[in-house]
Amino acid sequence: MAGSSAGGWRRVGGVAIAVAISAVAVAGCGRGSKERAAAAPRPPVPVRVAEARQEDVPKELAAVGSVQPFVTVSIRPLVTGEIVGVFFGEGDEVREGQRLFQIDPRPYEAALAQARAAVVRARDQAANARADARRYAELVKREYVTRQQYEAALANASSMQADVAGLEAAVRKAELDLVHCRIDAPSAGRTGAVLVQRGNVVQANQQNPLVVITQLRPIYVSFTVPEQHVDALRAGVGRLRVIARRADKQEQGTLSFVNNTVDPAAGTILAKATFENAGEALWPGQFVDARVVLGVQRGAVVAPAAAIVSGQAGPYVYVVGPDDTVEQRPVVVAQATAREVVVSSGLRPGERVVIDGQLGLVPKARVAVKAAQAGGEAGARTQARTP
Repeated sequence: MAGSSAGGWRRVGGVAIAVAISAVAVAGCGRGSKERAAAAPRPPVPVRVAEARQEDVPKELAAVGSVQPFVTVSIRPLVTGEIVGVFFGEGDEVREGQRLFQIDPRPYEAALAQARAAVVRARDQAANARADARRYAELVKREYVTRQQYEAALANASSMQADVAGLEAAVRKAELDLVHCRIDAPSAGRTGAVLVQRGNVVQANQQNPLVVITQLRPIYVSFTVPEQHVDALRAGVGRLRVIARRADKQEQGTLSFVNNTVDPAAGTILAKATFENAGEALWPGQFVDARVVLGVQRGAVVAPAAAIVSGQAGPYVYVVGPDDTVEQRPVVVAQATAREVVVSSGLRPGERVVIDGQLGLVPKARVAVKAAQAGGEAGARTQARTP
């Protein structure tokens, strides 16, 4: 029997009813799926964890250090002349007293010979003047000459002797100039670029050096630390150990200098450490991570540096509980390196902390602990669980 239904359908009644029932069933099924999806728990977040541990660690003071040569010498000529010899190569290791340059000595040899001849002539003239003074001394007693003539003879003898002294000084100056024609290394070290070559004419005390020598063994590392550590540094000069690290290289030295003033603008003080640098691992101009070992902290809680998350309220970690849910816990970091941190509060030995996967976590979130990868966090004791 034909009929009409609500909504303007004009179908056979039985068919219309079946369609309406089917639509209601589909709508009901869609609402049920959404409710079940909302009620379903979130899947666990995959993370990697490490165990906090308790151990004795060095109490260190960290700073950024700059490597500086122990001695730097700029070699400049003390006389003017032509370079006739260069006796080393760029980058050579030279010893103290080794000849580096030779300036043409011939003009200075001639000047020295001339000065010596002038001294001989002056000495003869001075001897004659002294003899005249002695004769005048006898004659004035007999009143053969006046007192004035005698005093003039004395003055002439004294003047001649002064001329001799001046010319002898000129001889010593000429001898020194001749010595300065040979330029020797004033200290041992490594040479830099040679800035003049054979045939160049150099000027005495010129502004540009001929070469720069830097002493690399031993060598300095200079760094600044906050002023509150001044007393500890002053007491440890010559005793405290300093570690300089760059990439995978590490050198050990000794604190050798603490500046006599604090920088009032920065609130820091300058210090230096001396390193033997036998293998020349430290090179002038490099920046290194410098650490002054102030002592040993017993029973410190150590965790991987990757576990620390910086927040607006300060650093915190995610601690994984026995039920594999995480707790966001604030911590206080006493000291830190690139790999590890020492936590003074907020973490206990043996607790597991998340070291990878923190971005997907919220408090009370469930986690699935991934197996530790080969070559994972250095120094961390990772625990692996099957999800």
